[in-house]
Amino acid sequence: MIHDNTLEDQLQKIAEAIRDHYGKENDIGVLSGLSGMALFCFYYAKYLDDDSFSDVGVEIISDCIKKINEGYSYPTYCTGIAGFGWAVQHLTKEEFLSLDCDDLLGQFDEYLYTQMKSDLAVGYYDYLHGAIGQGHYFLSRYQNTENTDLKLRYRSYLDELIKTLEKLSISNGKTLKWESTLDVKNGSRGVNLGLSHGITSILNFAARLYKFDVFKESTRKIIIGSANYIFDVEDKRPENLSLFPFRVETDAPLEYNSRLAWCYGDLGIGLSLLYAANSLVDGSMKNHALEILNHTTKRKSPDDTQVKDAGFCHGSYGNAHIYQKLWENTKHESFKELVDFWIADGIQKAIYEDGHAGYKQWNVPVQSWTPRLSLLDGVAGIGLVIIDYLSEEPNSWDECLMIS
Repeated sequence: MIHDNTLEDQLQKIAEAIRDHYGKENDIGVLSGLSGMALFCFYYAKYLDDDSFSDVGVEIISDCIKKINEGYSYPTYCTGIAGFGWAVQHLTKEEFLSLDCDDLLGQFDEYLYTQMKSDLAVGYYDYLHGAIGQGHYFLSRYQNTENTDLKLRYRSYLDELIKTLEKLSISNGKTLKWESTLDVKNGSRGVNLGLSHGITSILNFAARLYKFDVFKESTRKIIIGSANYIFDVEDKRPENLSLFPFRVETDAPLEYNSRLAWCYGDLGIGLSLLYAANSLVDGSMKNHALEILNHTTKRKSPDDTQVKDAGFCHGSYGNAHIYQKLWENTKHESFKELVDFWIADGIQKAIYEDGHAGYKQWNVPVQSWTPRLSLLDGVAGIGLVIIDYLSEEPNSWDECLMIS
């Protein structure tokens, strides 16, 4: 294990950065907004057994509610109201907050349902910003509400989402795929394989629904069809950097050079296939998923992993956390070794005097390093990973990323 004092120091600096700077954040979503920072504050307070940062978390959630009351209306899961709703439901379920979620969150149902239908009407199933994001929020409400009428409402929303996804799919009998715009600038279309925006999120989300008897029949075809498509584009030739491309573009050759990360590439794909296999109790799929995940453990050099920053989405700490979960679930020593490797790699990236706790995110669009507070790209996510690494008991905050 990495020396605890180093990580404890990192946690304190992250907590102070969030406390001192969260007021500059405009969005409220769980992955790229305020409510994700609140998640860190509550889990950090639990870790310390000290309520002072719980108070900061309460302040942040209150600020989110104030923004909505003042007209904030951005709907997405990553950045907006759906993600805020997921975070509030999670914090209430874990007894960090004592709120009537039916009363507080129920008022957003019609708005988010209308947005989900609007996204589906144009084939925008995107997890972070589109229909599956709303669906993930509705699933959390379906799981947790004790109100029979509301549970039936959320079931109908989820049924509609699954049925529409099946209608949008392209099938050859064995496989299912979903096309989307891959590049807005040139209008290219094809199949996105990423967990963050692509077909892998459909697989992962459907596998979560499958655990409930009422959704088993409607989701099984989607799970098996999407998994078969993913397996069909796997290529194990040694000259490939990865087993899977990050996209399959119409009339373009496949490029097997995807990064090692949660958002795109073999790690997020293998993780989702393993989740689906466990849901279906499919031993063959599980073995195949573990082969994929074990293959990722061979990639460590920066050239092979394409890891530049430390954040969760496509950085060191995200990889560390995924391997931590894999270690907990399988006890494969190769995964345990990678947890320590990626934690150490993350610590080495805390080098920026003008960053939060020394960290900055590599901002691809503008090709520069930017300090971030968020869960997905910034120090809130880094802090949550460190808390899990140091904690003796498992936490479930990573359900927001479809991991646990």
